[in-house]
Amino acid sequence: MKKFEGKNVFVTGAGKGIGYDICSQFAKGGAIVGLNDMDSDLANKAAREINLKLGSEKVFPYPANIAQVNNLEKKVSAFSEKFGGIHILVANAGITNYGAFLECTPESFDQLTSVNLRGSFFSSQYAAKKMIAQKSGGRIILMSSVTGVQAHDNLAAYGITKAGIRMMAKTLGFELGKYSITVNAVGPGATITERTLEIDPNYEENWNKVAPNKRTARTEDISSAVLFLASEEARHITGQTLMVDGGWTIHSPLPDGGA
Repeated sequence: MKKFEGKNVFVTGAGKGIGYDICSQFAKGGAIVGLNDMDSDLANKAAREINLKLGSEKVFPYPANIAQVNNLEKKVSAFSEKFGGIHILVANAGITNYGAFLECTPESFDQLTSVNLRGSFFSSQYAAKKMIAQKSGGRIILMSSVTGVQAHDNLAAYGITKAGIRMMAKTLGFELGKYSITVNAVGPGATITERTLEIDPNYEENWNKVAPNKRTARTEDISSAVLFLASEEARHITGQTLMVDGGWTIHSPLPDGGA
């Protein structure tokens, strides 16, 4: 039996990158997966690609902007009703705004917090309500970052949201523990994705130089941590943030140019 057979998983911000790989790995493990992305074309494309690779229909698109929480609630409810419940939520969706603290505008700050904090908070709330009604427990995994632990130039507002997600894991884990729902966060470090390679074509080479293990993360390194926290083996872990950074937060040097 596959590890996640019989489990229904909803993943936000999963049209590409880390979220895409999380969906793929859960589907390989036998789960039914709701793939959310704000780009409907991307969500549909991603679901088709994963299903084609698996040779079976395991992933279903649920496009929505998670900052628009009323629409998000409808998507979570639709997924739960169609497949008979929700057992695992991965609140992966997030955006990044680069810029100096002194130049940050209220508009850019509100955009960040509406997705990274409000979106994560309410997607967790909607999923938790379904899990409580099912009376079967559940898993909620949030997505933090090394920037929520260590200060990083030009990422003040972003880092604040990711630090907030670490506290979110603690407080939600505390409140939902009595319902047998665990809440944890994963804190990725430098990870090779389409976006990071667009920013810096030499991204892997540059970050290999400063990671203690001389390696830059792949998306599967992050998804492996997520699947662990969603598994039965992690049933006694809650309120924690698992850093997946090759040890970078031990001393946190930046590559040349700070990319």
